[in-house]
Amino acid sequence: MSDIVEFRHLEYLVAIAERRNFSKAAEHVLRSQPAISHQIKMVEADIGYPLLVRDGRNGVYPTPAGEFVLVWAKVVLAAKKETFRMARAIHEGAVPPLRLGFSSFVNEFLLDNFRILYQGLFPECEIRLSSGDTKHILERLESGSLDCALLPLPVDKDIWKVRPVAHSPLVICMRSDDPLSSQAHVTIQQAAPRLTVFRAPESHPAAHSHLAEMFAEVGLPLHLVSSAATPTDLQLMVKQGYGLTLIDQLCPLEAGLVTRPLSNLNWTADTAFIMPKTHSHMALMFVEKYLDEHDLGSVRKQPQPAALREPRQLKLIG
Repeated sequence: MSDIVEFRHLEYLVAIAERRNFSKAAEHVLRSQPAISHQIKMVEADIGYPLLVRDGRNGVYPTPAGEFVLVWAKVVLAAKKETFRMARAIHEGAVPPLRLGFSSFVNEFLLDNFRILYQGLFPECEIRLSSGDTKHILERLESGSLDCALLPLPVDKDIWKVRPVAHSPLVICMRSDDPLSSQAHVTIQQAAPRLTVFRAPESHPAAHSHLAEMFAEVGLPLHLVSSAATPTDLQLMVKQGYGLTLIDQLCPLEAGLVTRPLSNLNWTADTAFIMPKTHSHMALMFVEKYLDEHDLGSVRKQPQPAALREPRQLKLIG
């Protein structure tokens, strides 16, 4: 890592490489040719290897190491531009509300964690929530009436940007007076004859297909008798004796119900943050970066704004 490299040096390097000429690059960055030539030589002396080849006949072009730095420099400079554009919008109160869709099958603490991280990154910026089944939320994302969503997986990665944010065990939900409630664990074979209450297939067709595949892998058919649109409805049906169901281990339980883990199976309820491939909301590139580095499903914690985590531009090198 070099302690002298700054944004301006990266701007000079990109301008030189794109124009293959110091004089033309100097005109572009509004500096003198000797000044930018001297600055790049200082950087090369500090890091100990050349970034540019100076060839009088063929002009100036990057070394292999310089090519590597250039790719990274363009990303950094674009991020810098977007960062200050976002900062100005925050300062002027011009950040549009973030329209977040979510399914009722997403744990409420994930929504709360997302609110906390968003407020930490963008103080005083508004989130507008909209609930619905997964199919409907994806249709609204496609139409542009929502910016992003928290949804159960699976979701087609060829169509959407999909970032898994939480994985929680699926457990058997039953009445507290059910004979199986006396057991610490329940096998899928024990539960299968009465495991008949499921999420409505039309609300998330891909998830229903995936569940059927999971049952097929253990040699059992998926026997759907009663279907529900929400976790609350699932529990209501179990409570009234219509059968057993599978729910997220972290789902709050109604009185009179209990859950038991499945023996020898690692079935999980998986949740992802979903965005269009080409996002339009100015905050999403920053949310995306944050979620790449943090687990939304972890314990609630107020995140530090990026400016506090990396106060110096020199931190960008390394």
